[in-house]
Amino acid sequence: MNLPLFISGRYLFAKKSQNVINIISAISATAMAVGTAALIIIMSIFNGFDGLVRSMMSSVEPDILITAAKGKYFVPEGEIYDRLYADERVESICTLLQEQVFISYDGEQTTAIAKGVDEVYEEISPVRENVRSGEFMLHRGDVPLACVGTGLAAKEGINVRFLTPILMYYPSRTEKFNTINPAASIESVKLWPSSTFSVNSDIDDKTIIVPIESMRKLLGMSGGEVSGVEIRLVGTGGENGELSTRECRKMIREIQDALGEDYLVRDRFQQNESLYKMMRYEKAIIFLILIFIIIIISFNIFGSLSMLIIEKKEDIGTLQAMGATKSTVRRIFTLEGWMITLLGMAAGLVIGVAVSLLQQHLGLVKMPGNFVIDAYPVILQPLDILLTVVCVALIGYIIALIPARRAID
Repeated sequence: MNLPLFISGRYLFAKKSQNVINIISAISATAMAVGTAALIIIMSIFNGFDGLVRSMMSSVEPDILITAAKGKYFVPEGEIYDRLYADERVESICTLLQEQVFISYDGEQTTAIAKGVDEVYEEISPVRENVRSGEFMLHRGDVPLACVGTGLAAKEGINVRFLTPILMYYPSRTEKFNTINPAASIESVKLWPSSTFSVNSDIDDKTIIVPIESMRKLLGMSGGEVSGVEIRLVGTGGENGELSTRECRKMIREIQDALGEDYLVRDRFQQNESLYKMMRYEKAIIFLILIFIIIIISFNIFGSLSMLIIEKKEDIGTLQAMGATKSTVRRIFTLEGWMITLLGMAAGLVIGVAVSLLQQHLGLVKMPGNFVIDAYPVILQPLDILLTVVCVALIGYIIALIPARRAID
């Protein structure tokens, strides 16, 4: 029999002479349960929003992007591209021509990022899932169309129901600047809006998707120059025949080795590194803030344990007279304080996991206003549960150890 564990268990559930100790112990366990449940639920909600952002960004960011390391444009040709087209891991390969342009619509002018894409992109693009008005299409017969970010459309007053065209301008790459007639040094193309899309505010406020032929005409290109090659894979995650993250990174290394240092081959994280790093830092900061709150809550255990040690002075003397060492007595009270933490943590885990799973699968709590989803997104991750258990248990043990060591000396 583990004597310290047995005695601490008896002390935990036995009625004390001072009822306030029972009350404080119950409050301590309840507070730990609430803190643990809040930690699980809030981290799961953050995971949900993180997953939502990543899924929305996948509409505009491919799994792999190839760009030139120096300069803006290149011609995608060679054996490596032939292998990629035949690779069973590749779902689609799209070429794009992207540049900052000046646009005009019904008297309103602004700058925008024009993304010229090919027919493959037009057919398979996930942007379709983020269309807010109209229908995602870049051609109506021989007429070039454009898909505009909702922020840019609102700023320029672009309406897909109107017949007013969008005019895009770019300085001519072949003509010298004419001071007498500056307009002669500017190329322009005309497109009609077919739809608007929404991914996030940064993209929505400045992006317009157009046919790559229109961009080549605007930039004065006659060859097959592109500014990037987008590769979308069969999937990631490693389940149901999809590629794992490790296999995806291996493929990126293979492409980079084949292309050499003149090209950059980046995954989705590297394409928008600042955004994904910011989300990681936010999650870490939220976790640390909640852990700090749990540390404050755990001082209730410090108080109840200190009062219990005072009440049990006679028992401590009896145990020491029977041969119990100071370390044994310390362990008795440390274990009791720790068990208060563990009881509260266990209850909090059950509550937090249950609430998270209900919200994840049933969407009970709805999002206010007109949002892209109806209910708060929640993703329960085992690593968050494990990290919560380790941190809360460690905090409870340290807090219980302090009064036991100070009182039993």
